[in-house]
Amino acid sequence: MMIRAYQPTDKEAVLQLIRLNTPEYFAPAEEAELSLYLDEDSRYYFVVEEDGKIIGAGGINFFPEESLARISRDLIHPDHQGRGIGGKLTQFRIAEIKKRTPVTEVQVRTSQLVYKFYEKQGFEVQNIVKDFWAPDYHLYDMRRSLQQT
Repeated sequence: MMIRAYQPTDKEAVLQLIRLNTPEYFAPAEEAELSLYLDEDSRYYFVVEEDGKIIGAGGINFFPEESLARISRDLIHPDHQGRGIGGKLTQFRIAEIKKRTPVTEVQVRTSQLVYKFYEKQGFEVQNIVKDFWAPDYHLYDMRRSLQQT
């Protein structure tokens, strides 16, 4: 398994990941949002490769005025979920955040469908907004101090 920077040639493989996770984890409208993000703001987006295939992806957004970084747009191929890949991708991005900016807190905005995964990564729920992403897809705003190991 290797984590590397996203390249524009990876776009279709990443979009396939969201399709494979819709509607179980993502609302259908989120594919168009991801496509736009990949075209316009993928500077800190990463993919996970295994045997030459993309099996995961996730990004970072920086908000230096708030001393905050957000991990975002996390995707793991359904056949590879439960193998620790999401945890490794999360830890990789936290290490990247520490290298690049003097933030004090990391945020993830997720749903009720996977917030427990992020709790295991040290994130705590700060706020819940019902039907934020789409009907029955609630926003779980979660934070973690960057001082945690």
